[in-house]
Amino acid sequence: MQATLEQQPSIASIPFVDRRRVADSGSQEVRERRQFQDSRAAGRPDVNEFAEAVDRYKVAHHRRFITFEELYDVMVSLGYHK
Repeated sequence: MQATLEQQPSIASIPFVDRRRVADSGSQEVRERRQFQDSRAAGRPDVNEFAEAVDRYKVAHHRRFITFEELYDVMVSLGYHK
């Protein structure tokens, strides 16, 4: 079992794969992958802006999920203040 652990690549050597970007798939419909369901159909521009900001943060920082502190940082970057 020790040999199998040593043969596995380290996490640092595995490249980040942005699954939101897909190769040119022709006419196939591309479904967006999100942590939460797509709320853009609600028609609320402020919610859409927030969702897109969270997605940009996650891609930029190679994070699948973010903490509340990181979520707060995204809110502050959009102009929220207490």
